[in-house]
Amino acid sequence: MNSMKSLKKNIIFTLLLLFPFITCCACGNGGDTLANGIVARVSGRGEGVLQQIVVPPMPKEASFAGEKMPLENFDVYESLQREIITITHWHGSLIYIMQLAGRHKPVVEKILKEEGLHPDFFYLCVAESSLQPATSPANAKGYWQFLASTGKEYGLEINSQVDERYNWEKSTRAACKYLKKAFEKYGTWTLAAASYNIGMANVDSRIGYQSIKNYYDMQLPIETARYIYRAVALKCIMNNPQVYGFHIDAEDLYKPVECKEVIVKGSIANWSDFAAKHNTNFKMIKMFNEWIRSNSLDNKSGKTYKVLVPVEGARRR
Repeated sequence: MNSMKSLKKNIIFTLLLLFPFITCCACGNGGDTLANGIVARVSGRGEGVLQQIVVPPMPKEASFAGEKMPLENFDVYESLQREIITITHWHGSLIYIMQLAGRHKPVVEKILKEEGLHPDFFYLCVAESSLQPATSPANAKGYWQFLASTGKEYGLEINSQVDERYNWEKSTRAACKYLKKAFEKYGTWTLAAASYNIGMANVDSRIGYQSIKNYYDMQLPIETARYIYRAVALKCIMNNPQVYGFHIDAEDLYKPVECKEVIVKGSIANWSDFAAKHNTNFKMIKMFNEWIRSNSLDNKSGKTYKVLVPVEGARRR
């Protein structure tokens, strides 16, 4: 019995020693050998692309909303580098975000311009929701991740049938309203943006006992401490994807879908029937109007809603 156990141990030990060599030989025709016999090749357009895990390049300078990021300070440099390293290895998620940006970025940037905000705030939206109708563990919802109380404070309708946190235009304008108010209070867009994550009361408290109003000098909760860096890292990577190893052709980006605006002033008994009358289906109506949260709309107050309806043929790619 003991000799059998000894033989098994010897066989296992030998296989472990030979594993890197076996892996290298097995993949010799389809991979490239890296250090210690590790083989990695991912297919791309044309020839295979050798994937190596490296520290991605850092920008020589960076800014948020026109305000310089002090990269000469080691803690600031390392904080931005951490986010760039993390995000460049999201791979599939980041590709999807960049595809979605092809569809949603023009809409958001147009509203930001109309509201007098810097286009960098688009990347704050990316950091918040990845441009998707998300719900956070704290129950913040929508593209700009408003809590229900804050959303209502900034003019969003939120109930069982309508939730304008999922309305691209209205939620973006509400976010702009908040950010402009915070800027008036703090004097910098960077700290105004940080307050969007943690709330003005929390920022006020920390200013009170730290006697500092500079985001890059303040001690903040980890999520807020990483918040601006994450937005800037997204800006760096999404504006220069090839520098960070993402080769995405223009045809890979999702295009805006042509829609017509249908004004609704009364109630809707059934959104599917509404969709059928406009030669589409509820799936398409919902896709472009995530703010619709029920199969019907009572609209007892007689409000006016703009419903985006894809024009005939728009679904075809």
